[in-house]
Amino acid sequence: MKSTTRGTLAAVVTGLAAAVGAAATPASAAGAVPVTVPLNGAEKALGTELPEVGGEIPLPAAARPEAPRFVTGRLLPERTVPQVPFNGGLPGLGARAPLAHVLGDGFDHVGVAAPATPLRTLTPGLSLDAPLTAPNPAGSHLPDLKQPEIGVLAPVLRTDPTAALTAGTGR
Repeated sequence: MKSTTRGTLAAVVTGLAAAVGAAATPASAAGAVPVTVPLNGAEKALGTELPEVGGEIPLPAAARPEAPRFVTGRLLPERTVPQVPFNGGLPGLGARAPLAHVLGDGFDHVGVAAPATPLRTLTPGLSLDAPLTAPNPAGSHLPDLKQPEIGVLAPVLRTDPTAALTAGTGR
């Protein structure tokens, strides 16, 4: 096996070992799993500067749904199928790559930074009401008929992503 092949193979194995090691850390306490792509071995094997890439993968967490509320005059609760909140985040990315002085002498690296952003969502819900009213005490004590009601509670997505693009010198 050639030395360049061995070097590339060593870089790939090192990258996989680092990824497995990062996944084995207690990430549930942090809320996000940091991920880095180790390319140092490949840089040395190929003899060139490679991009630096890393990021964060947030862990989603389900929260407690809102309890059904009973309303006077309705036979079913107000939110028959409640909306379930999920909290998590959008993944983050950090990358820095070398440029071949394309933008001039002062710019030999370009970088992008998009940090992990919190994300709050609510699943769709359903609000129903039966086609009967409450029993009528003035009449026959039987419920009256009415139009059935159905309402779809729209899903909600809230986030505020940000990113920065930089160009400069040095590592």
